[in-house]
Amino acid sequence: MTQKTESGLPARLAALDLLAAALSRRAGLEEGLAAPALRDLPPRDRAFARALVMASLRHLGPIDRALDAKLSRPPPEAVRHILRLGVVQAFLLDQPAHAAVSTSVDLAASRRETRPFKGLVNAVLRGLLREPPKLDDPDTLAPDWLLARWRAAFGAEAAQAIAAEIAREPATDVTPRADADAADLAALLEAEPLPGPMLRTQRRGDVAGWPGYAEGRWWVQDASAAIPARLTGAKAGETVLDLCAAPGGKTLQLAAAGATVTAVDRSAARLKRLSENLERAGLSAEVVCADAGAWEDERQFDAVLLDAPCSATGTFRRHPDVLWAARPSDIASLAGAQSRLLDAAGRRVRPGGRLVYCVCSLEPEEGEAQVEAFLTRTPGFAVDPIAPGEGGAPDASLTPRGTLRVLPHHRAGGTDGFFIARLVRSEGGS
Repeated sequence: MTQKTESGLPARLAALDLLAAALSRRAGLEEGLAAPALRDLPPRDRAFARALVMASLRHLGPIDRALDAKLSRPPPEAVRHILRLGVVQAFLLDQPAHAAVSTSVDLAASRRETRPFKGLVNAVLRGLLREPPKLDDPDTLAPDWLLARWRAAFGAEAAQAIAAEIAREPATDVTPRADADAADLAALLEAEPLPGPMLRTQRRGDVAGWPGYAEGRWWVQDASAAIPARLTGAKAGETVLDLCAAPGGKTLQLAAAGATVTAVDRSAARLKRLSENLERAGLSAEVVCADAGAWEDERQFDAVLLDAPCSATGTFRRHPDVLWAARPSDIASLAGAQSRLLDAAGRRVRPGGRLVYCVCSLEPEEGEAQVEAFLTRTPGFAVDPIAPGEGGAPDASLTPRGTLRVLPHHRAGGTDGFFIARLVRSEGGS
């Protein structure tokens, strides 16, 4: 259960707007977290609003089932959002029951469009207090269509284990700039060592104030997201191309390994953040703002890393909104972009060089199927099998094909879902 915390109406209004944004469009949560309405709140209120929304999104499936059982007909969406936040306050943030109800009624009363539904909000929440809902059932934590896909791809037991991770608040993983610094950083951050080396800390709050951050000794990066750069085998004297590079964790890894790195991304705003992270860490890379699939540059590289745009269903631990923003049609539409980018990446690999392809998606069409199709249409490339534990990968993630299918439950405490393949181009590859 999340820690007990309280705040006033401005924080709840910000939470209401943030929840609406998160569920109305892709990237709505990210945009909402940066919006002035939330950013300008006092730190305590800002933390409370964020906690409310994140808990709502992590338990959205069972919350909605509980609400539907108490509603004779669907209310306006803004009223449903208020009810969702009320359930979270009553059952997940450990607030007094009367406060959860009264503050939700106050929230409904604060806006004209929801004011007529104050009585409904009061009645539904009081009804749930009499019959507390079960909010951690793995069979209800994911949208039905996604859970069905995971069962088909990974089996019923694995699908349930994946879904169980949705409700859990993740720890923070960090990558040390220098492997030799990992032990000292573990003590400073009160962190658990992970393979890689990586560190996992239960610290909360603004990471910019944590020891070693300002000096660039580490950066935040999920343990799964740190694997692909290691699998390039990048080292001093080599040239490496990082495609779709922002916000830059992989670029920093490659630069820290001593490689000469070119980082390409189409988002100028995200590249600005990448450049700031490079400067903080005392690292350098060539930064290019361009569409990775249409970049007009004839160079070839010793290694190419493509972290392709995808449905991002594997990132639900930190971005639970992706589960509810995703649509089945997204997977098919993104597959075309992934194929185009893979072909572009392949042309950038010198003969004898390596290509690492990854997606933070749990959907096979964006991972395994993309690589097999690329190999079929691209003579001269073959799978370079990944060894057990290589790059810090969980042993359970290694496939018979020599690729990685990292599932969120493959690491104790959870990890992002990823597909990763390493390919090699023959010396005579055209």
